[in-house]
Amino acid sequence: MSSETPTGVGNDSTVPDVGEVVRFEVVGHGDDAVVVHVHGELDTMTAPVLREQLSGQMSAADLLVVDLSRVTFLGSAGLAALVAVKDEADTSGHRLRLVCGSHTVTRALEATGLLAMFDVADGVPEALSKAG
Repeated sequence: MSSETPTGVGNDSTVPDVGEVVRFEVVGHGDDAVVVHVHGELDTMTAPVLREQLSGQMSAADLLVVDLSRVTFLGSAGLAALVAVKDEADTSGHRLRLVCGSHTVTRALEATGLLAMFDVADGVPEALSKAG
């Protein structure tokens, strides 16, 4: 059974106050997977927050699913944060799976040649059920 706990940003003095530019909802799926739903813009200001949020969830489960379907902007800093988290997952033996879910995200990953680097699913249910 899933329990949804929204996670706010900007409350820690080390994290920039990004207000409503980006927010995260973290949903646990047993001991095996955590889904982080990302809402908003991933740019120079919010990319460090994304990286911190995803890194913080890495140890919670074997599979970290990042749902980017509600991301409205994905800039180079956001892409760099995703690559850094992918490297961290690979190094620590965890799995990272992206759900692009929008033309905005898919286009940014394709244009930079990064799409092939990631394990991508069409939706969260597929990301959770996809063999590993």
